[in-house]
This record gives sequence, structure tokens and C-alpha cells, in this order.
Amino acid sequence: MTWATKAISDNVHEIKFNDIAAGWEQYILLSSDRHHDNPHANHKLEKKHLDMARERNAPIVDNGDLFCAMQGRYDSRRSQTSLRPEHRTDDYFGALIDTAEEFYKPYADLFTVIGKGNHESSILKHNNIDLTKMLVKRLNDHTDNPVYSGGYGGYVILRFNAHKTRRSAIILKYYHGSGGGGAVTRGVIQTNRRSTYMPDANIIMTGHIHEAWIMTTPRERINRHGKLSLDTQWHISTPTYKEEYGQGAGGYHVESGRPPKPVGCAWLKFWIDGQGVVKWRVELDVL
Repeated sequence: MTWATKAISDNVHEIKFNDIAAGWEQYILLSSDRHHDNPHANHKLEKKHLDMARERNAPIVDNGDLFCAMQGRYDSRRSQTSLRPEHRTDDYFGALIDTAEEFYKPYADLFTVIGKGNHESSILKHNNIDLTKMLVKRLNDHTDNPVYSGGYGGYVILRFNAHKTRRSAIILKYYHGSGGGGAVTRGVIQTNRRSTYMPDANIIMTGHIHEAWIMTTPRERINRHGKLSLDTQWHISTPTYKEEYGQGAGGYHVESGRPPKPVGCAWLKFWIDGQGVVKWRVELDVL
């Protein structure tokens, strides 16, 4: 393990990468909206990406709605046909935690921060159950590398120590998201708004709307010494692992006029150039 995670506050965390030298490269897996307990969740693709993270020794930052959790007794949306067989029990929420722990525990040491989405916050509000904290506690039983429960929004500061003398940092903002995204804009218009009130982030990662895109915002900057420079703020919309459209024959998703959605994740890839400067790019990995 060439990286380590620590908490700075409840929703600010740090991942530090040490011993960076020529030829170094590093991936980070960005995910959201896994909806792992939903019958439409693609567990096969989830496992494929988790296995890739293992091969790449990639930390995982998850941006909420890992659970779907819509089949509780007091949820008006509940439906027996939307339950996986393993969740057909009176201890519904307990079963969600048990099956999630079993699926994710081989990768517990790779998870760094798991944020909350609107599905988890709804369960907390109406049932006084924090599914995210419960899962994080279970995952920490399987690893010495701490896994942290994040907020609906927060920051992950990526710190790089290269050649023992050169240090740099990249600030990743995660925010689960809001609204419906828009059939035409697919949520891209929100990048302009977020740029104004999240000015310190190098990368802004959002989910919720189940879209996959990358948008850049070039910026003019000036430091306290009066030096002008240009940089780029990156916006990433991470997709889901739940695809409800199917063959388009019917169901709530189709009858509501909703289109097929991209399924998968995003990767951050970092490497070091000849001057010892850390560079990065964003890659979408979707079906």
C-alpha cells in the first residue's frame, strides 16, 4: 500500500501518496449510485471494476446511494417485485447491511470515503438508521486501512510527495447531487453554478442523476503576489450501476418517459512528468 487515508473533519478527508518517483502512476476509482440492493443493479460490472481497483491498488471514493433501500415497511414506493430474494425478511435493513458487507468486504482496504446520497438520507430521516455508517463500521472490521463515512457533500484532499522534496495537492469535491438533471442538458448546466461557490476544488464529482460526462472550466487565477496563471476545474458526473430501462417494454422508468442510463464508473489516473509534476486525466468506464 503506497497511500494512506485520514480524517481531517467529518466531511473532509485526505489521501496521501508517498514515495512517488519516475514511472509512477496511480488510479482512483470514483463511483456513485450503486443501488446495490436493487434488482436492476449490475453486480457483475460492479465486481469487474472492483477487481480492476484491486489490480491497480486504487483507492475508492464513493459518492452515495450505494443503497437503494426503497422496500422498507413505511416506504410508499415498496414493492415485493423490487426485492432481491435475500432481502425478503422482516429484518430488511439488517439484510441490506449483511449482503453489502459480504459483497464489499474483499475490497474493504480500498474503500476510503463513502458518502451519503438521498436514499441513505431518507432512511436516516424516516427510520433513524444510518446505513452508510453501519456499512463503514462493518467494512472496518475487515481492514486495518480506515474506511470513513462522509457527508452528502465533502472534500477529499489528494496529497502527493514526489522525490521526497516536491509536494503538491489536488482538491476533490464530492457532492451527491440534486434535481433531475434535465432531459436535454443532463445536468451539465449545474457546472457553471458550482464553479461559483466551489472555487477551491480542482475536481468536482457529482452523481444522483445517473449521467456520465466530463466538463472542464478554464479559469484565470491570481495569487497574493500578483502572479497571473490559468488552470482548469474538472467536473465529473459519475453514472450508476442500476439500469432500469431494459428492453423498453414497460415499468415505472419506461412509463415515466425516462431514457436508458449509462452504467459504470469513472477513474482518475495520475502520473509524474519529467519535472516531477503530478499530472492527471479523467476516464469514464461505462457500458
